[in-house]
Amino acid sequence: MTIKTRWASIVAAGLAVALLAGCEGTGESANAGQQSGAALASGGSEASGDHQAATLAYVSEMDKTGIMTFNVAVDEAEWQAMLDNAAAEEYISADVTINGTTIENVGIRPKGNSSLSSIVRDETTDRYSFKIKFDEYVEGQTWLGLDKLVLNSNFSDATSMKEYLSYDIMTYIGVNAPLFAYADISLNGETWGLYLAVEDVDSGFLQRVYNDEGELYKPESGMDAGGMGGGRQPEVAMEPPAGAAPERSNQEGGIGAAEGAAPAMPDRQNGGGGMRGMANNGVSLQYTDDEISSYSGIFDNAETKTDEADHQRVIEALKNVSEGNELETYVDVDAVLRYFAAHTTVVNLDSYISNMGHNYYLYENDGQISILPWDYNLAFGGFQSNSASAVVNFPIDTPVSGISMEERPLLAKLLEVPEYLDTYHEYVQQIVDGYFADGKFAQTVDQLSAMITEYVEQDPTAFYTLEEFQAGVAELKKLGELRAQSIKGQLDGTIPSTTEGQANNAEALIDASSINLQALGSQGGGDRGGMGGIGGMGGAGMGGLDGPEGFPSLNGLDREAINKAMQLLQEAGGTMTDELKAQLLELGLTEEGIAALAQMGNGRRLPASGQ
Repeated sequence: MTIKTRWASIVAAGLAVALLAGCEGTGESANAGQQSGAALASGGSEASGDHQAATLAYVSEMDKTGIMTFNVAVDEAEWQAMLDNAAAEEYISADVTINGTTIENVGIRPKGNSSLSSIVRDETTDRYSFKIKFDEYVEGQTWLGLDKLVLNSNFSDATSMKEYLSYDIMTYIGVNAPLFAYADISLNGETWGLYLAVEDVDSGFLQRVYNDEGELYKPESGMDAGGMGGGRQPEVAMEPPAGAAPERSNQEGGIGAAEGAAPAMPDRQNGGGGMRGMANNGVSLQYTDDEISSYSGIFDNAETKTDEADHQRVIEALKNVSEGNELETYVDVDAVLRYFAAHTTVVNLDSYISNMGHNYYLYENDGQISILPWDYNLAFGGFQSNSASAVVNFPIDTPVSGISMEERPLLAKLLEVPEYLDTYHEYVQQIVDGYFADGKFAQTVDQLSAMITEYVEQDPTAFYTLEEFQAGVAELKKLGELRAQSIKGQLDGTIPSTTEGQANNAEALIDASSINLQALGSQGGGDRGGMGGIGGMGGAGMGGLDGPEGFPSLNGLDREAINKAMQLLQEAGGTMTDELKAQLLELGLTEEGIAALAQMGNGRRLPASGQ
């Protein structure tokens, strides 16, 4: 198959006008976001350093109103060897032609975490996400000023729109988001699939947005032998067993707790041997002490060349944030409030606001920190969500899951200040008014669907069929409309805006029972990836108890594998070792699924093997 032609210029121009018409906001902030989107190439606000666009030609090439073209010319044997050893994430050399411009001898490799491991285990697909490093083999080489680019496969997203829309909303409200555009990928001239191209948050981004000033980190927790990270364990929101009295959680967070009938899984904080929460080593941005080693999750993942002085500035900022001191000195308050306004709107729990505590960038300049968006294929309830109603009504004033607000001080300490809370509410309102109200969200989804349907239909590696894509798009439009209704109600006081308030007044919540959340896609890539919904409780995930003793069915994993996993966990006494983790991975669990399974073991009586 040959590369499909790009949209005619008149069609692209019409889409650009239509997209803008669907995203007219109110207020100075929304206008700034719209102005940055007017050219629909920069992907950031005027505050993002648009003056750099003139010197970075790649900016105009990443046009989110059209389809970029990528042809990867590579030795087929080397390509197959790379795919066969994808878990190693090792670069191979290729020539890449982007929108007609060829860059020779660049590095390309698979990328990802649970998505990569799921595809490694799936013999039916090689549709990995990829990272392209233009200077891997040629020092100083870029693509029109950009050093790195990622090609995301839209894993676990039947709509192929969740990440696009999330970055678009971030951009709209003035967040410093990476550039993004759909990309038609071909391999040696043969169609490979429709991906989302995203500007890597690295030196090119730093130059474009911050005039090459400041430091960048991508905080990430690692597994340790005694457990997975530190802090609380992942919360799995589930309905109570038949005949059991509903329970309510006193813990803030937990996306299912909002409905008043879904008990949070209790922590076993002092029991020893259990799997702890994922966020540790500083990724929660909590201050613990002044030792650099205590924040290895941040400093070991620096994207820029940093030294001890840089690290000490971050620690000083975290200390003052955790204590609520001089917040405007140590935090870019306005930038962070804009980020959380957009992030809360799109309900992405595979992030800083859940027990995972990852998928964000930390930017520091002269002792002041801010947070930047990354990885949104599991937005709109694709992760740790037990029902559409819980996603639609996700509380805007306690927007955390599986943790307490206090465990996320960058969010909590800002919202404790009445002035900042009001500003945050203003930004949320601007998103609702400018991006969702009066059918704008559905209009934008329809326009994107018109732009990519042909590519989805002809995609030979797609995770979902055309029919599944169309069904997902229909549900996404309904979800967006109801999410906006709930947010509007939370802002005007007719719907509780906190987890506790919603648990005490569930009848005030928006009814979203008509939405098929699973149709949008969930962690595990639909029927691919082994775990389906359990790979982090995505989509409908763990909702519904249909097994003996109230043991939930794990979507996509057969009962024999479930029994074996529970048996192994029982035999280990709940202690997560590297050996046990390896065994569970072999059974088909993702790392997030392992965390959730261990939580079940800690919080509930494990069913006997064979049940």
